[in-house]
Amino acid sequence: MSEPILKVEGVQAKYGDFIAVHSATLDVPEGKIVSLIGSNGAGKSTLMDTVAGLHKPSAGKIYFKGEDITGLPAEKIVLRGLSLVPQGSRCFIRMSVEDNLIMGSFPKTARKNVKKNLERVYSLFPVLKEKRNDPSGSLSGGQRQMVAIGRALMTEPDCLLFDELSLGLAPTIIKDIYANVKDINRDGTTILLVEQDTQRAIKTGEICHVMLKGNVVLSGLSKELGDDEIKKAYFGI
Repeated sequence: MSEPILKVEGVQAKYGDFIAVHSATLDVPEGKIVSLIGSNGAGKSTLMDTVAGLHKPSAGKIYFKGEDITGLPAEKIVLRGLSLVPQGSRCFIRMSVEDNLIMGSFPKTARKNVKKNLERVYSLFPVLKEKRNDPSGSLSGGQRQMVAIGRALMTEPDCLLFDELSLGLAPTIIKDIYANVKDINRDGTTILLVEQDTQRAIKTGEICHVMLKGNVVLSGLSKELGDDEIKKAYFGI
């Protein structure tokens, strides 16, 4: 197994006095797709926001490419090559599709390659090229998710975090988007994928982590984790 590009060690995250993530530890090896699963309220999204710099940890360490990024703001973490695709297909709805994508090009290195990166996004999601001048608010939920993914790709990330990628999308759209995720990974981008569809997550990720009540309670190669083992970790039984 390759060296971790991302290491999370004993991370705790709070909202006031409420501890959403108690002590999460996981590795994401470079070049792999890693799945993070768990029920609602397990702390998955809070952990993703904390790794991405949107939420400050109250304890623990986060390392990316060997560098301590604990507590850095999101804009500085993006510059280091780590980007988040948040749940909910978030876009600037009054801006055009292409302007939304270009918003992702603020890192200095990415600014030099806007045209090339746009073509890459349009090759992955041809419908976005067709609708590049349309306001993002006029798109379907699946198309807005494509815009959110494309905008993250425009930052030229080494590692992408996907939070609830399939949330609210039709099954046919989910299938297409997951095919694109695999293409992105084959192009060399490491992926950490949060997903409530456990079967899809386990099938997609080579490595799987299970969260329960703010802790990572099970980790291993997806092909070696048994259904009963995952079920017990997922539900805490």
